[in-house]
Amino acid sequence: MTARIPRRDLLARAYLDILTDREGASGKAMLRSGDPDDPIEQLLTDLSPGAEAGGKASIRADLAATAILVARSIEAVDGLTRDLRRGGPVVTLTTHAAELVAPVKHVLKNCAFGNDAVVKDIGSFADNYGRPVLLVARDGTAADHKPDRGNDVVGSALHQGAPVVGVAADPERHLPRDLLRSCEHSLSLGQLDATAIALTIEAVTGSAPAAKIDEELVRAADVWDLPLAVRPDTTPEKCVELLEKIIRNKTIFVHRGPALEDLAGYGEVFQIGINLVADLKEYKAGRLKWEAIENTALLVAGLPGTGKTQLAAAVAKSAGIPLVSASIAEFNSAQYLSGTLSRIKAVFEQARRLKPCVLLIDEIDGVGDRATMSDEHKLYWTQILNFLLEQMSGVGDVSGVGEGRTGVVVIATSNWPDRVDPALRRAGRLDRTVVIEPPDTESLVLIFRYHLGPDLLKDVDLTPAALAATGGTGADAQSWVRRSKARARREQRDLVLDDLLRQIRSGREGLPEGLRRVVALHEAGHLVIGVGLGVFEPRAVSVFDEGGATRIDVIRAATQTEGGIENFITMLLSGRAAEEVVLGKAERTAGGGAGGPESDFGRATNAAIDLELQLGFGALGVAQFSQRASEMLLHDPEMLALVKRRIDRLYRRACELVSANQAAIGAVSDRLDCAGYLDRKAIDDVLKDHPFDAAIPGPTIDKTKEA
Repeated sequence: MTARIPRRDLLARAYLDILTDREGASGKAMLRSGDPDDPIEQLLTDLSPGAEAGGKASIRADLAATAILVARSIEAVDGLTRDLRRGGPVVTLTTHAAELVAPVKHVLKNCAFGNDAVVKDIGSFADNYGRPVLLVARDGTAADHKPDRGNDVVGSALHQGAPVVGVAADPERHLPRDLLRSCEHSLSLGQLDATAIALTIEAVTGSAPAAKIDEELVRAADVWDLPLAVRPDTTPEKCVELLEKIIRNKTIFVHRGPALEDLAGYGEVFQIGINLVADLKEYKAGRLKWEAIENTALLVAGLPGTGKTQLAAAVAKSAGIPLVSASIAEFNSAQYLSGTLSRIKAVFEQARRLKPCVLLIDEIDGVGDRATMSDEHKLYWTQILNFLLEQMSGVGDVSGVGEGRTGVVVIATSNWPDRVDPALRRAGRLDRTVVIEPPDTESLVLIFRYHLGPDLLKDVDLTPAALAATGGTGADAQSWVRRSKARARREQRDLVLDDLLRQIRSGREGLPEGLRRVVALHEAGHLVIGVGLGVFEPRAVSVFDEGGATRIDVIRAATQTEGGIENFITMLLSGRAAEEVVLGKAERTAGGGAGGPESDFGRATNAAIDLELQLGFGALGVAQFSQRASEMLLHDPEMLALVKRRIDRLYRRACELVSANQAAIGAVSDRLDCAGYLDRKAIDDVLKDHPFDAAIPGPTIDKTKEA
């Protein structure tokens, strides 16, 4: 006697036999235990379609896998297999992707209802004959895939005692409302597992694979992956090998970009990423609970090209976990709202299935903020936002309460974080916003080195290129390197630094030598006086094509008093003061501190105005004025005179301090003019040899005179 087949997947094997016959395909019978008294065998005899067809192509792997999953969902409910063929149950079947609705419908129509069934949809049910069955399959791509469409037909089918089955990726949004209200069995299509894949291979090739199928890879397998690897002219073992290769090559596993450790230019965000990677590795190893991980939902903001999406990919690569990528534009590419919601659900469901993983949602500001939406589109976008909020709370978990979020790091990106709805940024969703600033000089050097590789310009100092690229992003750097390589290749020669500088400047000239000297002197004035007065801790100072910059960390405690704020103003004025003291009035530059409200002069003037009108340190005492009242007071000549008197006094003080510390300023200026960039260590080395001369007394505040 033939060995008995395990009870698991008997219905799936029956469905495979039926489909093989209906498709006109060839294949061995998947069933038959050999025991005619077995009740399962008797049921299979009832299900049997008849004699096998021969000599035709095998059943497709995706259809076979779908049949297995459908059969499993039905078989899980006692008596449902017979009820569908003999009774009138009302059933919904939820697929995990809209693309599966059509093949599930095909399987149900051919296998679930018996040979005497006449299967109809909403549009044709009235013309029934024989034993009617209403099968409503909606993938959300049509305008009528809505809860208010088809309810009258559902009522008619129920009156006739016909089986009513609804199939959708999102039943509540796509199926008739009355079908859901009368539903007796709510089924959900399961996920592929190793045994389902093995059975699919057996159905297609005629033999089950002996090789073990990696369960970790199975988590990433989709039904539509199977036809690429499982083919009738291939051995089962080769099918497994091909499938594993195809899955490993999916973008969720293939991280071709740099690991997080190789990135530069991310500032404080880099350390957040490093900590997250370390936590994820501990979580994977079972040594850390998910609740203990600090940042599992981030909104990453920054200008275009600063590497927001690259950060998410790098975290996934360094942590050794899958990356699921999506964007609001991709979500909204569907023709109808229902299709958009289906796409969102599918992505979150995939993330839940692949956990631990990183889920990247690009362009999250594309959803918009309800407070600023126009009435014309508000209803449409509000529905998308609400569904996204629902998914964000549970990451695919229908309950939306926590369990679905475990194991999924959500990283959303935006160029305009202020346009992201506050509900997306509350606790439990994107509860931390981090900003990626454009890279500084040191970071640009590392970025250029990464894109050049270890061999090109191997022993060349890339600081001149980084200085010329000031204000550029990592994406800009990659583009400049690519174009400079192409130019050298076309000219059949080795790459040189001038090639890179030419691409960065794009015809723009660097600072003329004389102006470069003035800019270096200006920045040296800020640096020496600011450090000497204890206004800030220096980070770096540089001269680049557009001017100069001193990067600092302001010492907050030193700028909270009237004297501290006046020290801050003195530092802002010390750049121009250095030009005047060292070079004379005739050599002062127009750009040396002048410009808009963020310029040296603008900030110094605003600080002086605040001392007079906002902070209680002026001639008007502690009187407090609104912004509008302050602006009106500034039209008063006496008030303008008070502000000017303070600025003039502090500028004289700046000139005196520059004169007393001219040697230190000259030393910094010379090194800066030569190198173009000084980091903290280089700054400390210079200032150590030139102690600050504080012999000039601090600001003498004569209220009577200033009044």
